[in-house]
Amino acid sequence: MEILLGILVAFLIFVVVTITAVVLIARALVRKVRRNRALASTALRTRAGFSRGPQRKVRFLRVRLADTLDSGQAAVDLAAGSDGPRGELPRLFRRIREEAGALDLQLRLLESETDSAVLAEELPAADGRVGQVAGLVRRLRSAVASDLAGSTDDSLSTLHADMEREVVALRAGVQELHRLNQRDDRVRSSELRETHS
Repeated sequence: MEILLGILVAFLIFVVVTITAVVLIARALVRKVRRNRALASTALRTRAGFSRGPQRKVRFLRVRLADTLDSGQAAVDLAAGSDGPRGELPRLFRRIREEAGALDLQLRLLESETDSAVLAEELPAADGRVGQVAGLVRRLRSAVASDLAGSTDDSLSTLHADMEREVVALRAGVQELHRLNQRDDRVRSSELRETHS
């Protein structure tokens, strides 16, 4: 009987330790997912895909907001990489990101709302705010694209002129080479005739 009781106690201790380990590992993974933007974005997309009703709309607004910010960050990074930051763009995008962070907090609060009437009332305003952020980021991307296109047009024009000069020089060199080869052939044939005569 004591052996059976000992086995039962050992089994219960094993179960408690296993459950505790699983809970701790799960919490650590959740923290890691929240800190990693790519994982958090994937988790949000997955949750949005499996959601129903107004919560689904709120989660898709959060996905749209995150995608918009990623798009804006990519534009600012491109502008910064192509001759340094372009004027006020990085500072303006930081302000957009701050506003979007506050908006994301509002959306997270809406996501936890259980009253569907409140959600139905708040969703149009939240959608409008996300649309405003998306419009600001579109304008920022348009400014970056215009700036990059202007420098690209100049570079392409210069490259085209350089290429034309090189093609003309190459043609002239090939023609000169043919002319010299023909002259050498005439000299050799005249020398051959003289040696045979």
